[in-house]
Amino acid sequence: MEQNNSQGQIIDLLQISKTLWQKRRTFIKVWIVTFVLSCIWILPQPRYYICEVKLAPEVNGDQAFGGLSNLASSFGIDFGGGSGQDAIYPELYPELFENPKFIVGLYDIHVTTKEGDISTDYFTYIKQHQKKNLLTLPFRTAIKSIKSLFDKEDNTPRIAGSRGVNPFLMNRKDYELMLKIMNNIKCSVDKKNFVISINVKDQDALVSAIMADSVKKHLQDFIIQYRTSKAIEDVAHYQHMRDSAEIEYNLSMERYSRFCDMHRNIILQTYQSQRDKLESDLALKQNSLSVMETQLQSSKMKLQEKTPAFTTLKSAIVPVKPAGPKRVVFVLGMLIFVTIVAGLWMVRNDIFPFNQQMQS
Repeated sequence: MEQNNSQGQIIDLLQISKTLWQKRRTFIKVWIVTFVLSCIWILPQPRYYICEVKLAPEVNGDQAFGGLSNLASSFGIDFGGGSGQDAIYPELYPELFENPKFIVGLYDIHVTTKEGDISTDYFTYIKQHQKKNLLTLPFRTAIKSIKSLFDKEDNTPRIAGSRGVNPFLMNRKDYELMLKIMNNIKCSVDKKNFVISINVKDQDALVSAIMADSVKKHLQDFIIQYRTSKAIEDVAHYQHMRDSAEIEYNLSMERYSRFCDMHRNIILQTYQSQRDKLESDLALKQNSLSVMETQLQSSKMKLQEKTPAFTTLKSAIVPVKPAGPKRVVFVLGMLIFVTIVAGLWMVRNDIFPFNQQMQS
């Protein structure tokens, strides 16, 4: 069986098969060496686990209409109304996981490994208790030594809380650690139903589950704080106004009661005029207190309406099986790769006979 290549040369597939069969012993040697080297490389690689949680946020009518408007705008239809009143809607939640302030807020979460030998905060766990491939230790040591020759001393000031990390001003080590944590925590949002998926990867199964549940809670608190910040300020404002109105009402009541007690059985017009004035002032203070009380209750109702609700569709579960590395897949992939490369090298003269002619 023959086949023409792109340059008009004839490729003898039968001859290629004979060549490969004659080199079968070489293939066996290559497979053995590749299998051994692949196992030596992949077996020391630390296993990692992935825990996933899913939750559905409450989406109000404005947000739902805004999503429909965005979809319609892609077809040239304008419904108006924008994307709702919220600046942070579900599609932007993954962007929060690139916010240094949000990531630094996870550092103080307490984690415990499945074996129970490590119990510390997440910052210390990631910084000091990560397993590494021993085969790469000489390379890491060499690279670290070379970098130390060129790196200047970092005098970035530390702050209190969150392990001394300032999300606005970080040194290089803290920045690299933050990037590592960002790579371990992923968030995605389904644009159709706004279901939020949070995946946390870690070398310990229990730590991945703890962090997945904690990140979910941290995200909920962040969203609730954002959605209710204005309503909370309104409640605090009306609470202060109501308390002030109550104080003024009590003072007015005290003045009126004291005046009536001191002027019993007096029918002078001057007394009656003063009493009427105090009664009018007391009525005004009572009306003001009633209005402020109504405003306070209304603002509390608005706060309750603004507080979003979340439904957990998939809760955090400690993974039973590791998610990677896929050792069998890696070894098989390497065997297939070297088989293709070795085979092409062995039959290169049969595929490209003009190379052999040029050498001769």
